[in-house]
Amino acid sequence: MSMSLSETALFDTVLVANRGEIAVRVIRTLRALGVRSVAVYSDADAEARHVREADTAVRIGPPAASESYLRVDALIEAARRTGAQAVHPGYGFLAENAGFAQACADAGLVFIGPPASAIDLMGDKIRAKETVKAAGVPVVPGSSGSGLTDAQLADAAREIGMPVLLKPSAGGGGKGMRLVRDAAVLNDEIAAARREARSSFGDDTLLVERWVDRPRHIEIQVLADGHGNVVHLGERECSLQRRHQKVIEEAPSVLLDEKTRAAMGEAAVQAARSCGYSGAGTVEFIVPGGDPSSYYFMEMNTRLQVEHPVTELITGIDLVEWQLRVASGEQLPFAQEDITLTGHAVEARICAEDPARGFLPSGGTVLALHEPSGDGVRTDSGLSEGTEVGSLYDPMLSKVIAYGPDRASALRKLRAALADTVTLGVQTNAGFLRRLLAHPDVVSGELDTGLVEREVDGLVDASVPDEVYAAGALLRQADLEPAREGWTNPFDVPSGWRMGGSPAPVTHHMKVPGQDPVAVSAQGRLLSRTQDRLTLELDGMTHTFTYAEDWLGRDGDSWHLQAHDPVAASLTGSAHAGADTLAAPMPGTVTVVKAAVGDKVAAGQSLLVVEAMKMEHVIAAPHAGTVTELDVTPGATVAMDQILAVVTPAEEETS
Repeated sequence: MSMSLSETALFDTVLVANRGEIAVRVIRTLRALGVRSVAVYSDADAEARHVREADTAVRIGPPAASESYLRVDALIEAARRTGAQAVHPGYGFLAENAGFAQACADAGLVFIGPPASAIDLMGDKIRAKETVKAAGVPVVPGSSGSGLTDAQLADAAREIGMPVLLKPSAGGGGKGMRLVRDAAVLNDEIAAARREARSSFGDDTLLVERWVDRPRHIEIQVLADGHGNVVHLGERECSLQRRHQKVIEEAPSVLLDEKTRAAMGEAAVQAARSCGYSGAGTVEFIVPGGDPSSYYFMEMNTRLQVEHPVTELITGIDLVEWQLRVASGEQLPFAQEDITLTGHAVEARICAEDPARGFLPSGGTVLALHEPSGDGVRTDSGLSEGTEVGSLYDPMLSKVIAYGPDRASALRKLRAALADTVTLGVQTNAGFLRRLLAHPDVVSGELDTGLVEREVDGLVDASVPDEVYAAGALLRQADLEPAREGWTNPFDVPSGWRMGGSPAPVTHHMKVPGQDPVAVSAQGRLLSRTQDRLTLELDGMTHTFTYAEDWLGRDGDSWHLQAHDPVAASLTGSAHAGADTLAAPMPGTVTVVKAAVGDKVAAGQSLLVVEAMKMEHVIAAPHAGTVTELDVTPGATVAMDQILAVVTPAEEETS
């Protein structure tokens, strides 16, 4: 977009108070503008990509976010030491923390975001709703006022009519939200929602809103300067969600016509004005799919959004650049009529999670990495080969974004880009997202926020294809064979040779996490093998994989083929091979231990809690019995599939 810029001087040095892909993305724009960048890092991120790409970096603490990225004093001190004049918070961590914004101001630093007062106002869902309603913005029918008792919430819910949504006032990201369809369970659900809100946000204040069946989630990007100018940059469709978390976003939305887009855009502008907003922000609306004109304000995110690249691609406006320019005092040089939306863009969030195991968080070392680029494809990433993906931070690793002249071409490009995405060593959702983008309802644009949950079983294939095991066996076979130079002792060659008969098939024992061990014969034919790619022929078909160590990948999916020793497994005893064993479902940290060796437990009784990437997983007794082994304590770090406890069944104890 052509625009004339003011002569206001940009900052010389900006500290990026974040990590991962958003830190790398902000640093990219700082570099393009000639602004010196300062990265911060915890001990876990000392070798991270954002640290390497910044002009300078400052250690701010140990791995735990509470002792590093969430430490306001450490961030302010890092800015002081490096001469930074401004702080970009990214998203997550302290990006929507009014106290951090105020601390920056008190230290003489410019917070690249809205005023602390706007963050504070929009961070309280109840106050935000009342404020924008007074400004004429339509809001979801629901309770009014803060500090409602359980009885008042229940009364409001019954007055609104079932179904209703219980929401923490202080929350975000879907945490603590509960959909209630039956008035008979209202009291129990309110109590549970309060517990979750208190645990997640330290505040159990709730509100209740009408639930819109088969809703669509549409958000409007706004941009405001400090001189009273506010514009919107069109909408983003964010209806493809799992557990209230967005997985695919696109711009523009096929749902809106020009009239509705203009009306929603104006409502978003009024919402921004109502709280004295400046910088880039997003106003989120819930929209009935059957009646797009009946849109309702949900909340305002007072920061850059994860999905901001799709707006950048259809408008030609670098949102991070304009965050900096607005924060430095520049006036927006364009009016609403200057904003045009061209083409279509779609984004997929690549997360460290295993769809085949219920989307449990994953982790490990990135052994091989290929991130797509090229015509109409952009990848925002915090990864590099050798990156250690742990369990302390958010599971999102990168974003793949595709742009085309129309929606069909953008979807096609993104599916191809996801098939070309390789992240071996860490399980991701790339293959799942590629299949989601090919779903007929997604292709046709018939979206709603429940689509992914309804269709998830058909989009996840937990089985391992035969050719994957065959490729693993052929690789192991090839690695065992000695070099062909000079004489070779035939007894050293794992060929299956035997006296007086044809060669016996060579069997390799392997295990994929979450699957039973298998014995695989080295069948098929290895056609070619390079440093990171192999092709085999099996049953008359050719299959090509990327590989690194004991990982194989294809079309965005990957498999970890671990060696399995059936003899060693049998020697450990039946308890360590059967249903009595409780293993860690994901790499993480044991936060709670509720049992001890010798305890009598009931089937389904909670024994341990493992936390990873902001997700808790309860480890429960598989049956009634006695805890005969318990190998962890609170605070212990555990690997995926690590044995945590053994529960001996009651019938075995009495036999």
